[in-house]
This record gives sequence, C-alpha cells and structure tokens, in this order.
Amino acid sequence: MLKSLSIRNVALIESADLEFSEGLNVLSGETGAGKSVILECIDFVLGAKADKGMVRYGESECLVRAEFSYSDPAVCELLTEMDFEADESLVITRKLNTEGRGSLKLNGCPVTAAMLKRITSLLVDVHGQSEHFYLLKESNQLHLLDTIAGSPVAAAKADVREFLAERKSILNDLQLLGGDEGERSRRLDILRFQIDELERADLKEGEEESLVVSREKFRNAEKIKDGLSESREYLLSDGGCCDCLRGAAHALRALSRYADSYSALAERLENSAAEIEDVGGEIEGELDSLDVDEREAERVEARLDELKSLKKKYGGSVSSAIAFLEKAKEECSLLENSAERYEKLTGELARVDDRLFAACLKLTKARKEAAKDFCGRVTDELTTLNIGTARFEIEFDDYSREDVGKATAEGLGGVKFLFSANKGEPLKELGKIISGGEMSRFMLAVKAQMSGVTSLGTYIFDEIDAGIGGKTAKVVGEKFCKIAKATQIIAVSHLARIASFADRNFLIEKKEDGERTCTQIRLLDGEEKKREVARLIGGNTGEIALRHAEELLQEAEEYKKSL
Repeated sequence: MLKSLSIRNVALIESADLEFSEGLNVLSGETGAGKSVILECIDFVLGAKADKGMVRYGESECLVRAEFSYSDPAVCELLTEMDFEADESLVITRKLNTEGRGSLKLNGCPVTAAMLKRITSLLVDVHGQSEHFYLLKESNQLHLLDTIAGSPVAAAKADVREFLAERKSILNDLQLLGGDEGERSRRLDILRFQIDELERADLKEGEEESLVVSREKFRNAEKIKDGLSESREYLLSDGGCCDCLRGAAHALRALSRYADSYSALAERLENSAAEIEDVGGEIEGELDSLDVDEREAERVEARLDELKSLKKKYGGSVSSAIAFLEKAKEECSLLENSAERYEKLTGELARVDDRLFAACLKLTKARKEAAKDFCGRVTDELTTLNIGTARFEIEFDDYSREDVGKATAEGLGGVKFLFSANKGEPLKELGKIISGGEMSRFMLAVKAQMSGVTSLGTYIFDEIDAGIGGKTAKVVGEKFCKIAKATQIIAVSHLARIASFADRNFLIEKKEDGERTCTQIRLLDGEEKKREVARLIGGNTGEIALRHAEELLQEAEEYKKSL
C-alpha cells in the first residue's frame, strides 16, 4: 500500500505531506483546487513520462517522494533480481528541473523509469476516466480473466508451457538434421570434405610452436653459425679459455708443497677446464648439425602455411580446428542416420502436438468456466450500479489442431470482452459502445470481483463517480468499502456519499498567500469531515446540510461495521 506521499514545488503545490490509511482514502475539494495534481504526482513518482511544466513557477526543480509497504513475493523477487534488498518497505524519490532533466531513486539508489515501472506495476493500479484503454487491449482482457480464474487456469497454463518446451526441443533436434533430404545430403558432402581435410592434416597440439622454432633456426642459420664458431674459438683455441685454466692449475700445483689449499684450488681449476671443454664439445656438435637442409626448410614453411590456412577456416587456432573435427564427426554420424532419426522425431513431434492441443483445449475450458461465472457476477454488480439492462459476455476465438504451431505460453486463441448497456442492443466490443460513465461503473464492477484475488496493494480512482448520484452513488461508496477491506483505495470524488464512507478524508484547497496562489492539502478530523460532506451535498455548511451530512456519516459507519 501507499503509506505516504511528499510533494515539493509541483504546479500550485509548494509543500504537501500526505499519510494514507489502509482502507478508503478520499480526496475532495472545489473544482480547480488541484485534486488532479495529486494523482499526477503519484503517476510521476510511479515512473510516468515527466513534463518540466509541472515545476512550480519561480522554482528550479520539483520533487515527489512516495513510501510503500508490500508483502507480495513477486515484488521481493523482482527487487532481488535488480540487486535491491527486499525489506518490506520501498521509498521512491523523483526529481525534475526546469530544463527537463531529473533523477529517479529507489531506496536511495538510481534506477531507470523502465525498472521503476516494472516494480510499481505490482504495487499500484491507477484508474481514471480514460482507464478503459487498458481493457480495450485483448491481451489485458485475457490477463484479467486468468487472474480471476485462479488455480485451474494456472495449472492448465503450466501444462501448456511444459509441452511447448518439449516441442521446442524436438524442433531444435529436427533443425540439427538439416531440413529436407536434399539439404541434409548437401550438408553431409560439406562435412565429409571438412573431416577428410582435417584428418589428412593430422593436427597435433604443440606442433605449430615446434615448427616456428625450426623455421627461425633455418632463417638465421648463418648468424647462429658465426656465433657458435666465435664461442668455440674463445673456449677451445690455442691460448683460449681451456688452456688458460689449465695453465693456472699447473702453476698452483707447483705450490702444493707449501700449503694444501693451493692443491685444492688447482683441482677446482682443472674441473672448470674440463667443464668448459665439455661445453665446447657440445658447441662443435651444434655446428656440425647446423647444415641447412633446404628440403626440410621448405617442408617446415609448407606445413606452417597449411596450418595457417586451416586455422583461418576452422576457428583461428590448432586447438579450435581439432575441436571442429570432433564436432563435425558427431554431426556427420547424426546425419548419416538422419532418415531413421527424422522419422523418430516427427513421430515424437506429432505426439507432443496432440498433448499440447489437448492442454490448450483444457486451458480454454477452464477459462470459459471462469468467464461464465465472472460475467454473471459483473452483470449483477452492474445491476446494483443502476445499469440493470447491462449484458456482459466474453467471446473466445476458435482454433483447430492445425493451429497448434501458433501456441504460446498463453495457449491458443484470444478473448474479447463484449458489452451492451441497453436492452435490445446487440453485444459489441467493449470500446465501441461503452460511454465514459458506463465504463467507470463497469471498471468498478470488475474491481469489486477482483478484490482479494489480485496482489496489488493500492487502487487509485480518479473521479470514477463522475456522472452518477443518488442511490448509485451510495452503491459505489459501498463497493469502495468492500474493496478497501482487502485493497487500499485512494479516490478523488465530488460526491458526499463517497466522502462519507472514507476512512481518511483529505481536503484540497486553493488559497492566496501574498501575491502567490498555492494549493494546500489537509487531513480532516471528525468535525471537519462532516463540514466537507455538507459542502459536497449542496455547496454550503448550514444547519440543514450539517444534519444531512451527519446522517450520511452515521449510515456509512453502520454499513462498514456490518461488513
């Protein structure tokens, strides 16, 4: 439910703070006082398109803040999906400046209007005098019916979704077979060529790296040879490193009779000379093996070119080409047995389609049963709302087994709401014949039947009582009370009857403050509520009007106690 609403610098409202109750909240006031602005502020904070013209003249920006409480698991799941903490309280703050730029925050964190609408659509349902546009969409009509129908339709839709998933899986498997026989044959030819090409290439992990090393040796053979030769000369030539080490060792040996340490040093030098000589031998071996085999060099270059071509065709690396080969073999094996596989899958598809069609029929049957009861109850409600000759029916689209490929998670076939307000007039589609006043009462009748079924916490009605009075106004007020026992209602009204049923009344007044005009909103206490009801009765608060207002309030209180 909407717990509170704070408004700053919107139109004629400089500052307003409203605390709403759980039941029926009624906003009243003179025409032009700013009642519609309150609902515009609610729309604004719910994520509606913003208009910079709503900023109060002379101010740089406006702000609207709304706090909601909720217990719907769907809201919790959505908040978790959006990485918000679900703590049973939700605060939305929206700002807009005179340049058309603004900000949206949910529990202090920035959000987009699209994200906000996803959440608020689960919290609030706004119904104004043009709300019939919602019910003109057949998809909305179907959704409303399914909500009313409850678990039988939900169970049938679950079966439809299950068979749709099976059907999709089978169709995917059929797609892997490559279409018709000609397409499969062409695909097999391509796969066999690719498999043959890759198998002949005999690809191995690490081969390319080894070939690159060999190619570098071939390409730089002279440079390597010169380096090895120079190194060998330093180590093994006359007077080179080895001769110097052995000469030093010999000189130390001559001193060994003076100290054992000289002998030890000589031995170390001789060991070093032996190690250097061994290294020199390996260098000579490298030089001997360095002769460039032109045929081998050409083979390395050709193999690297082959690998480059295969990498380009099969994924960019030797590893991906090897993986492609394995996958191609699997697909080839599947296609080589495609005739048998195709026959098996088409049989499975036919069986699943039969089940899916039966599930769609079951879903439609459940909807028709719910529709019959729902239409009867709405028609009864309309009778109490002074449309005694009204007829309301739901028409279902026809479909056959051949249409099963068009099935969605909503089943097959749509619905149309048909209505006739006058005796003798044929049923027609809702939007083609219903007037604004009739639509207001029709919507109220529908919402009266949805009370306790929907998880929405708040209904907002904008002058839904327009064009009615007397006995009908009383019935509307009573229905508001019934709905408000399960769902919070915030309603703008001009009728004393409606205002008398309210659990909380707000008065919207336009006043002049110095050289400025501003809209003020006040929560009315008991005596103030009586005076406002009296004003709504006849525009004055004389003794007669006050007595009449008191009678209406007592009558409303007795009715609410009887619920």
